[in-house]
Amino acid sequence: MQAILAILGFARRKMLLSCFTTMVLVQALSAQSPGLRGVVLDALSGQPVLDAYVFLQPSERIAASPKSTRVKEDGFFHFGNLPAGSYVLRVTRAGYRPLMISISLPATEERDVIVYLTEIVYETQPVVITGTHRHSRLQHPDELTSVIRGKHLDREMGLTLAATLKNEAALAMRSMGPAPARPVIRGLGGDRVFIGEDGNKTTDLSATSPDHAVTIDPFTAERIEVLRGPRLLTKTPTSIGGMVNVVKHEIPLDMHDNVLGMFGLYGESANNGYLTSLSAEAPMNPFLFRGEFSERSTDDLRTPEGRLANSHSQTTNYALGGSFIGNAGMAGVSFRRFLLDYGVPGGFVGAHPKGVNIELERRQNNLRSQWSLPGKYLRDITLNGGHSYYRHKEFEASGRIGSEFRIITVQGGVQLSHTAVGIVDEGLFGVNAEYRDVAMGGYVFTSPSTSINISPWVYEAFHIGNVNVEAALRYNFDRITPVRENPDARIGAILRREFHTWSASMSLLYPLTDIVQAGFTLSKSSRVPTIEELFSEGPHLAAYSYEVGNPSLGDEAGVGMEFVLLHRFPGLSFTMSLFRNSMQSFIIPRNTGEINYATFLPIYQTDGVAALMYGGEVQANWTPLRFLIFEVAAGYTHGQFSDTREALPHIPPFKGRIGITYKLGAWMAGLSVDGATRQERVDVHEEATAGYAVFNAHVQYSLVAGMQVHNLSVNVDNIFNKAYRNHLSRVKSILPEAGFNIRATYKLHFSL
Repeated sequence: MQAILAILGFARRKMLLSCFTTMVLVQALSAQSPGLRGVVLDALSGQPVLDAYVFLQPSERIAASPKSTRVKEDGFFHFGNLPAGSYVLRVTRAGYRPLMISISLPATEERDVIVYLTEIVYETQPVVITGTHRHSRLQHPDELTSVIRGKHLDREMGLTLAATLKNEAALAMRSMGPAPARPVIRGLGGDRVFIGEDGNKTTDLSATSPDHAVTIDPFTAERIEVLRGPRLLTKTPTSIGGMVNVVKHEIPLDMHDNVLGMFGLYGESANNGYLTSLSAEAPMNPFLFRGEFSERSTDDLRTPEGRLANSHSQTTNYALGGSFIGNAGMAGVSFRRFLLDYGVPGGFVGAHPKGVNIELERRQNNLRSQWSLPGKYLRDITLNGGHSYYRHKEFEASGRIGSEFRIITVQGGVQLSHTAVGIVDEGLFGVNAEYRDVAMGGYVFTSPSTSINISPWVYEAFHIGNVNVEAALRYNFDRITPVRENPDARIGAILRREFHTWSASMSLLYPLTDIVQAGFTLSKSSRVPTIEELFSEGPHLAAYSYEVGNPSLGDEAGVGMEFVLLHRFPGLSFTMSLFRNSMQSFIIPRNTGEINYATFLPIYQTDGVAALMYGGEVQANWTPLRFLIFEVAAGYTHGQFSDTREALPHIPPFKGRIGITYKLGAWMAGLSVDGATRQERVDVHEEATAGYAVFNAHVQYSLVAGMQVHNLSVNVDNIFNKAYRNHLSRVKSILPEAGFNIRATYKLHFSL
């Protein structure tokens, strides 16, 4: 739905841009001196932003004093009699995120600028027609992107990142209880889905096992981006997977004059859960500081068939960041600590009767610096770096440690962007590097190992006639070194491995008509096996499995294709996509059906197999009346082994959502139905699941009072307390998903 709204917003912006250009030409007839003229618009609606303040700060080399003004009722502002040179334009308004733009004024003519402000409540990617901004360039109008923000984000807010995203068309949720849940995109999980905060990779073990949790609390996110397309290769070699990017602006990017903050409360009845949160940004020009704190607690989950024992959780999360922000760039650092204690339920085959408890901690330091570059072709340079420490312990019911993991990660990168050159409209190139030190303890017998990755990459966007083209290429060097080499190990020779792989992706977008666009993406994907996939040899307590790696694995390689159709029309819009991923070597751990009788755990063997996955999604939004919105979203993935055509394990069924929303002033209310079909195409030793339909309702209210914005969202999930099972849940054999549940989210955005 948000992607469709973004498309409609884009069309409105084009119309407003045309109107603004006409007005500027009329005003230019009476202009007497060089200066700066502009208009301030809402990024989502395209309407003028009333009561916005505009500040113009000249550089130190210009003999001029700072100027300020308040925009007119039509959103316009004007500064006259300005010396030529460089300026910084700052625009602020209560309830909106302040924006800073670098402006270069010529000596002989007026400069025109359109500024789009983004509401803090309805958060979107800022768009600046003239000037520059320092926000992430990950998003692009032609990218296959879904963005969850503002009221939609509040409505979907759940216990975890995966629970917040589970109702999106292409996404599912892999889980082993409420706390250890991770997003799955088109049946692809693990390392194939890059999860990051502000574009930085999040260091944890959630990609390696279903009992490991994602160390991100989504409540303090300004927006959540689900990204696909060629720009993925600036972050990951897995071009046919996807990226989930949680945007928090942990390192502040844009200067503003006021203290901005958010206070939030969250609660849900199915687990007696609650959360409190506070975040704030405070300026001390030229420095800007940010702080964040949240604490969450939940009891065991209640389902229609009983209580899911040992599914509680306790989370503490805080971060501090600060930046120096000058006219030519910024430099900043941040620190985050994430603590999570949670239970993994027991009671199913191979599981401990009373379950397992896990305590984990992540400490992460990040730095970012971005500076404009002089010259004709290079725009700016961005430096990123980070150091993280991650550790978790898995306890049996007796209190004895069964497994222990520790990861130290050092990562960094440099990125340069360039301006238009010939048919190339813009481009990025850079290199990323990462060092990981992984150690295991307890009853885990996988060899401690270190790994190094170095990946240069390039991304370019250009046009050929009416066709917009994006292309990216990435080379990857990986070296994995076990601390204890063993050429005679039972699972094979445990020795140092080196991988040289490459990934590529190209997408085309062609306007069939003024309201219909067609796109096509072709990708060559690669992924190096993880340390666990290579060298595991022994029991994994909380995963309730005896894991056997494969030291001779090659890289996971495949080719993906996708066709997308975009329809842009006021009142009715839809997006349809079809995809096909052919994997030469798809690395998966499979239940062999055998038992390790020393531990009485089922044996999971990792191997690379030829696989084929195909399917599609559709999203539609219809507004027959100004106050009424209908939405439909659905997604399907078919997975099979290429040689036998039998089902791949852990493929989600066809699922979808139908919803209706009524809008009246500051109020919104709606009903929705989430459903899935029966999944009986399953791997050997995998359970089938029945289809279901679950009814939900929501009410939302927003209030703007002076310098404060209040947003309240109340959801009633599973109204009829229906018992249904998530096919990707490891505990589905003992109990279903949550029953009747009331979720409430309150956020106060303030400016001091």
